[in-house]
Amino acid sequence: MKTVIVGGVAGGMSAATRLRRLDETAEIVVFERGPYVSYANCGLPYYVGGVISDRSSLLLQTPQSLAARFRLDVRTGHEVISVDPVARTVSVIDVAAGETFVEGYDELILAVGASAREAAGHPGIPTHTLRTVEDVDAIGVLVEAAADHPSALVVGGGFIGLEAVENLVRRGIHVTLIQRSPQILTPLDAEMVAPLEAQLRSRGVDVRTSVTIDAVETGEVLLSDGARVRPDFIIDASGVVPSVDLARSAGLRVGPTGGIAVDSRNRTSDPHIYAVGDGVEKVDALSGQEALVTMAGLANRHGRSVADVIAGHDERNAPALGTAIVTVFDTVAAKVGWSERQLTAAGRAHRAIHTHPSSHATYYPGAQPMSMKLLVDPETDAILGAQIVGGEGVDKRIDVIAVAMAGGITASGLARLELAYAPQFGSAKDPVNQLGYVADNLRSGTTRTIQWHELDAALDAGATLVDVRTTREHAAGAIPGALNIPVDELRERLDELPAGPLVVHCQVGQRGHTAARILSQNGRDVVNLDGGYRTWVAGRRMSSPSPSALHSAAGSE
Repeated sequence: MKTVIVGGVAGGMSAATRLRRLDETAEIVVFERGPYVSYANCGLPYYVGGVISDRSSLLLQTPQSLAARFRLDVRTGHEVISVDPVARTVSVIDVAAGETFVEGYDELILAVGASAREAAGHPGIPTHTLRTVEDVDAIGVLVEAAADHPSALVVGGGFIGLEAVENLVRRGIHVTLIQRSPQILTPLDAEMVAPLEAQLRSRGVDVRTSVTIDAVETGEVLLSDGARVRPDFIIDASGVVPSVDLARSAGLRVGPTGGIAVDSRNRTSDPHIYAVGDGVEKVDALSGQEALVTMAGLANRHGRSVADVIAGHDERNAPALGTAIVTVFDTVAAKVGWSERQLTAAGRAHRAIHTHPSSHATYYPGAQPMSMKLLVDPETDAILGAQIVGGEGVDKRIDVIAVAMAGGITASGLARLELAYAPQFGSAKDPVNQLGYVADNLRSGTTRTIQWHELDAALDAGATLVDVRTTREHAAGAIPGALNIPVDELRERLDELPAGPLVVHCQVGQRGHTAARILSQNGRDVVNLDGGYRTWVAGRRMSSPSPSALHSAAGSE
């Protein structure tokens, strides 16, 4: 049995090495058009920033080491230009020799990945993506050659763009970041990215959202907001599109998302051709529909599973949750599942929960704040998605929620998880448990909440806003028009509340819940502002046309 693999790195090399471990007799040939077949592409931005200082540590394997350990025939500098599914052959160009030859196969795996959304290249300004070892080598030369006050323009505020910004700033480069949409990191909701934008601006990054490149003259970029910048170089992180030309020319089916269509075993429309990686459609865990999810973990896992299938095992892909995480200087952001924006666009009913716990017990030194958002199906209590922004501890909480989603644990079920506790690691009521408590209160009707973006409508409809924080907290910054009655005084001051519906809020939602319970048991129609003042400020900051004016009116968080 001869298997030919087109493309290395995550998906291709995972398939090749797994297949060898399963079948010592198989003939395995890997064609990679670039000079490197196995490297840590997720570490590339950190090599640019000097966090990873040893370039060789990024190069995980070479053709020689793969041949020695796995008896793989790995040929770099070889580009597959066509596939003949009937003859079961591929046509290959040896780039260095300039010669074309034909290679036969029994089974073929396409691991060709994705390519930059827009062709890089601007007059007079070096432009690169940040996807290959060659990219970082070229960027490193530009960084070293930059003037006394170097500057760069990063196009795209997604995961790669933010990693590029962080690492360029580490190298002393002034960065302008432009993002086509109204916010950076669009997989997260607006109120959750406010701390990230604040972090970027505090480090001197010129963040410009709802902005694109209008024109590039020699050495100067004209932006759609009228600004002109003169960067030493540009990093294009505007996104990727599946590389499907090879598949399309072979007559393989391309799915509705633009990626190569595969079944649960990664088999394409041809029974002897498989495909894995960023160029391939996945099945979304929430909708059951095709989706593009470009994650290294999925590429590795699917590369392994396709080898199992070729070796005769009954292996199938699990649907994709889209779990992801990124660090922006001192702030960590992570997500799993769908955002509220996605759910709203799809017309899917949902309930949002915001909490603001600490990473571990607050009495133990070093506790860091985090903001958590859980999205829940109000009928089934199923977890639809989660987002967490903070510092230490974000990673383990998002992983717990991802496992809960994969295992079918409900939102209320999070309250019953037994998680490791010591004061330096968590709290007796872990932040994940706290999400479960809130979810259970909402499911059972113990309390009712509204979201930060629903507050204006509630007040316009005649509700009274009651701030149950301390008078000092209220004086430091308040939602305009709020009546301040601290929760500890609420029972004695019930007669000060006007008739009609009430909206209560505190700083993060916990005291607001207590106040809502007091008021509801005294016969009042009351809802709690989910996530409290902190979530309201974050949301309004992202939606306000003048964030500085909002901060002046609302005061300090």
